Amino acid sequence: MNLIDNDIITAPYALSEEEENKEIVRRYRALLRALKPKLKTGDKRLVRTAFEMAVDAHKTMRRKSGEPYIFHPLAVAMICVDEIGLGVRSTICALMHDTVEDTDVTLEDVQREFGNEIAKIIDGLTKIATVVDNNTTQQAENFKKILLTLTDDPRVILIKLADRLHNMRTLDSMKREKQLKVSSETIYVYAPLAHRMGLYNIKTEMEDLAMKYMEPDHYKEVAKKLAETKRERSRYINEFIKPVKEKLDGIGFVYEIYGRPKSIHSIWNKMKKKNVTFEEVYDLFAIRVIIDTSQEREKESCWKVYSIITDMYNPSPERLRDWLSNPKSNGYEALHTTVMGPQGKWVEVQIRSKRMNEIAEKGLAAHWKYKEGGDEEDRFDKWFSQIREALGGDDISSIDFLQDFKTSFLAEEIYVYTPKGDVRMLPVNSTALDFAFTIHSAIGSKCIGAKVNHKLVPISQKLRSGDQIEIITSNKQKPNEDWLGFVVTAKARNAIKDVLRDEKRKVAEDGKYAAEKKLHAMGAALTPYNTEVMVDFYKVQSPLDLFYRIAVKQIDLKALNELEVKGDKLEPKKVIKEEPQIDTSPKSDAKKDTELVIFGEKSDRIVYTLANCCKPIPGDDVFGFVSTGKGLIIHRTNCPNATQLLSSYGHRVVKTKWAKNKEISFLTGLKITGLDDVGVIHKITNLISGELKININAITVEAKEGIFEGNIRLYVHDKEELDELIAELKNLPGIQSVERYDLES
Repeated sequence: MNLIDNDIITAPYALSEEEENKEIVRRYRALLRALKPKLKTGDKRLVRTAFEMAVDAHKTMRRKSGEPYIFHPLAVAMICVDEIGLGVRSTICALMHDTVEDTDVTLEDVQREFGNEIAKIIDGLTKIATVVDNNTTQQAENFKKILLTLTDDPRVILIKLADRLHNMRTLDSMKREKQLKVSSETIYVYAPLAHRMGLYNIKTEMEDLAMKYMEPDHYKEVAKKLAETKRERSRYINEFIKPVKEKLDGIGFVYEIYGRPKSIHSIWNKMKKKNVTFEEVYDLFAIRVIIDTSQEREKESCWKVYSIITDMYNPSPERLRDWLSNPKSNGYEALHTTVMGPQGKWVEVQIRSKRMNEIAEKGLAAHWKYKEGGDEEDRFDKWFSQIREALGGDDISSIDFLQDFKTSFLAEEIYVYTPKGDVRMLPVNSTALDFAFTIHSAIGSKCIGAKVNHKLVPISQKLRSGDQIEIITSNKQKPNEDWLGFVVTAKARNAIKDVLRDEKRKVAEDGKYAAEKKLHAMGAALTPYNTEVMVDFYKVQSPLDLFYRIAVKQIDLKALNELEVKGDKLEPKKVIKEEPQIDTSPKSDAKKDTELVIFGEKSDRIVYTLANCCKPIPGDDVFGFVSTGKGLIIHRTNCPNATQLLSSYGHRVVKTKWAKNKEISFLTGLKITGLDDVGVIHKITNLISGELKININAITVEAKEGIFEGNIRLYVHDKEELDELIAELKNLPGIQSVERYDLES
C-alpha cells in the first residue's frame, strides 16, 4: 500500500534509501535511550520485535510529506515515553498502533506475539471500518469506541493523544480541508481530553497548532508580537525574580524559579474575551516556583513561599486559587496567585512541589506513579466509572454522545456540597437539577426545587463552586421535555431521555393502533416492511416517532391514500433526492448577500446561503457545509459553530474559496470605542462615507463618562476593503479600538 498523494506534497523529500534506513535506526535508538530507565529483563527484545514488525508492515507506505510511514509510529512512541511518561507496553502499542488498520498484520498476530493486554489496547486504537448509521460520522463512532476501551485501560486514550499530537505537528503536508477537519476535532475533543488527563503541555500545544490552521492570521499576529517582546519580558522576569530568590536562598529552600510565556491560543482568547489589544493583556507569562520537598511538607512549603512572595508584592485577593486543599479532578495541585509586580504590572505566580509539577506535566501517568496503596477509589477511577455509566445507553447516537461527553466530562469543574458536607464535583454550568441526578436518578426525576445555601431556588438554578445544595422532591413530579434545557451532565440527560422515551412509548401505542386500522381499511397489514415504508413516506426518524406523531395528531393518516397496495404491501413513494442545483445563469441579478464561490477543481456555480451565525464576506477563510434540508451553507472557519460542525460532521464539509466579484456588497458590523471628543462621530462617518465611499446601513452610539461606544453596520465588497477601513479608523485621533463583530441573524 502506498499513501503518497503527489498533489499534496508541499516540500520536496529527498533522502536516499540508505539515508532513510540510517534515520529510522537513529530514531529507534533515541526511543530506546528514552525508555532505558523503564526497561526490565526481556523488555528490549519485545520492543525490538514490535519495531521490526512495524517497519516490515509499513515498508511500502509513505506519509503525505513523502517520508517513510514508520517515522510516524516512532514519533508517537517517543511522545508516549518522553512527554507522557508511559512505559514499555505503551511503547509497543504506539509502534504497532496503525498496523492492524492499515497493513496485513492482524489482531491475532499481535495477540500471539505480545499477549492479550497489548492486543486489547491496539484493538481500542484501531478505527471502525464501517459506520452503519448514516446520521453519525466515522469520527464520532471511533471516539465512542476509544472511550469504551478507555474505561478498561486508560493507556488507549494516552496513546491516541500522542498520535493526534504528532498528526497536528505534521499537518502542513495535508490539504486545506483536511487541516480544518483535523484541527476542529483537536480543539473540540482532543485538547480538552488532554487537559482532563492532566497533560497540560500537550493540551496547550494542540490548541496552538489548531489555531495555526483555523485562524492563521491571528496566530501569526500574536506569535510575532510574542517574539518582539521576548527580550523586554525576560528583563522584567529577572527583575521580579531577583528579590524572591534572595529570600528563598536565605531560608535554605531547594527550588527552581522561572518565567514561562502563556500560549498563543490562551493570549488570543483573552484578547477576544476582554476585547483588549495584545499590549493590554497583562498576564503574557507566569512565574513558576517548584520546590524540592518531601510529600509530608509540600503544603506547608508552598504556603511559606506564597507568604514570602506576597510580603514583597501585593496580591489580588480575587485571584488566589488554592488547588492544594482541593486538587482539580485531573489531579492538578498548585497554589496560584496574582500579585502587583514592579512597574505596576500584574503577574501570575504558580507555586508547586516537584511531585506536583510532574503530575502537572505528565498527568495520569505520573498520577499512577505516585498513587498510594489502598482501596480508596481515586478521582480518575470515579471519572472512568461515570463515563462507563454514560456509555451504558445503547440507543444514544454517537453525535449526541460526543456532545454530552464534551459538556459532562471535558468542561471545567466546580465543587459543591451536600447538606452533610460531602464534596461533589460537577461540570461548570451545572444546575440544581444536575446535582439532584448525581445523588440518584429517582431523586432527580422527582425534583421540584432546591435550597442553595439555605435559599429556595428553581431546578434550573446554575450552581457555583462552594454552594451547599439540598434537593426538594415530590412524588407528583415527573420529567418533561423542558428539563433537557436545564441540564449539562450526561447522567441527568440520559435519565430524563429514558423517562421521556417510556412516556412516548405509552402514547405511541394509540398511534400504532390507529395505523393498524388505517392499513386494514386499505387492505394491508402493519408489518415491519410497511412500517418502514411509512417511516420513509412521512420522513420521520423511527417507528416510535411515527406512531407517537400519529397519536398526537401531528401526522395525517389520510395522506397514505397516495400509496398503492400490492398484495398486502404498501408501494413506497418514489423519493427523488435533491442534488445541489447548478446555477448557470449570469450573476447580474445576484442578491446582496450572495457571492460566487469555487468548489474543488471545477469552479462550478452552486446555489448556497451564507451562515447567519458568522456572516462571512469575501476574503474570509470559509468552508461549505451541506446541511440537511437547507442545502449548502457557507461558514467562516472561526465561526462559533465551526469546531462542532467540522469535528462531528466532517464528511459534509465542502472545499470552498471566494472568487473575485466587486459588484456585490456584504453587510457586516464594526464596534468602535474611543474618547468622547467633539466631532469624533463626524470624523468617523466622513471617513467611511466621504473618503472611502462605503455605504453605512445603521449606526448607534452611546457615550458615558467621557468614553463612547459605537456600533456601525455597513456594506463592504470583501475582507480586504474591511481590513483597510479598520486600519484607517484606528489611525483617527481618540479612537481606542475597532473590532469586527458578528451580526445577529
